[in-house]
Amino acid sequence: MENKERGSFKGSLGFVLAAAGSAVGLGNIWRFPYLAARDGGGLFLVIYLILALTFGFALLTAEVAIGRKTKQSPLTAYGRLKKKWKWIGIFSCLVPFMIMPYYCAIGGWVIKYFVAFLTGQGKAAATDDYFTGFITGTTQPIVYMIIFLLACAVIIFMGVSGGIERSARIIMPILLVLVVGIAIFSMTIHHTGEDGVTVSGLEGMKVYLIPSLEGVGVREFFYIVMDALGQLFFSLSIAMGIMIAYGSYVPDDANLVKSINHIEFFDTAVAFLAGVMIIPAVFVFMGKDGMSAGPSLMFISLPKIFAEMGVVGDVVGTLFFAMVLFAAVTSGMSVLEAVVSSLIDEFGMTRKNAVIAETVAALVIGVAVCLGYNKLYFEVKLPNGSTGQILDILDYISNYILMPVIAFATCILIGWVLKPDSVIEECTKNGEHFRRKGLFIVMVKFVAPVLIGILFLMSIGVI
Repeated sequence: MENKERGSFKGSLGFVLAAAGSAVGLGNIWRFPYLAARDGGGLFLVIYLILALTFGFALLTAEVAIGRKTKQSPLTAYGRLKKKWKWIGIFSCLVPFMIMPYYCAIGGWVIKYFVAFLTGQGKAAATDDYFTGFITGTTQPIVYMIIFLLACAVIIFMGVSGGIERSARIIMPILLVLVVGIAIFSMTIHHTGEDGVTVSGLEGMKVYLIPSLEGVGVREFFYIVMDALGQLFFSLSIAMGIMIAYGSYVPDDANLVKSINHIEFFDTAVAFLAGVMIIPAVFVFMGKDGMSAGPSLMFISLPKIFAEMGVVGDVVGTLFFAMVLFAAVTSGMSVLEAVVSSLIDEFGMTRKNAVIAETVAALVIGVAVCLGYNKLYFEVKLPNGSTGQILDILDYISNYILMPVIAFATCILIGWVLKPDSVIEECTKNGEHFRRKGLFIVMVKFVAPVLIGILFLMSIGVI
């Protein structure tokens, strides 16, 4: 019964597409371009690429291998490896449990904007008070949040091969076509400002690609490295329990090393293309100062840019938010699956009951998140210096506290308690050649724990 309820991927391609879909989420689309524009363009790109091929590779390999080795969800996998270390699994299950409600709320925002541009309301969506007016409403945000949550729940209810793998095989190719198409369009646009100066998308590409060392000293360089490191958690879906859950569905005869390499490539390519989509367009219409952090980039700045494009703006805006919606769904369903698989493995629940239980929990907390901008509005000062509401508190605890702790503990468990061979043996069980074996050992034992420790101290405001 356990195997039937858990399911498995039918092939490596399904796993790669599902894992890549999880990685290609909202964090990649709005956070990566902002960081790249702020942190010296090409300088950030080079640092991110180096960290992705070293730090990201090590943690991604460890989590996928843990999943396949134990055939368990994040909640139970760590306990199978070492009983006293089950607490990491509890934290790994808490992260997606906390992320799912507010991710659905943001997913609802994406649906709202997709519908607006699809119905020709793009200019209205570009007005100054549109976004604020929407999220401070009491009904629409909840309705759209429920629609997004149900879409993810239906896919997960259909199972691993029938839901996750099948949807990934359909959505990911469409998503990639949209990403590439919008990126190409973004590089071709021109705009003449009130001063008569014409700016092109290619000039924005220079800002994105050419490393800028202006104002970058040792301290600034260190913070850019930490920004790139933090982005990797979002980009690769590590320390969220997702890759352990997905890894547990990978067949024993699949080439794990090759699959991980493919996931790295997909993630890095889409993260890069996210910048190509957004940075040239924002630069053309708003200059470098137009880049802003978080949701405001996607829900305030970009709609204004689409409105400036005229009639074609509605078409581009519709395609853009369709792409964002596809990315959000593939990530949202992976977050949901991490919790559902944990309920199945820990409590012996059927997939149907596990999906219902987590959907109800996400719905209740999701409603609270939506009301956090109106009926339940309050402000609290967070340790990292930012001010937040319910959504921001959930995001801070899950992403800035629990995830670094999980990643650090995983490195200690694999690097020093079980030893790196426990992962290497799993990756080479079919005779595969693990070319980066030495790199994996050095990263998981020494480099990654130090970097994660520094990142954690920054997250809690010590540094």
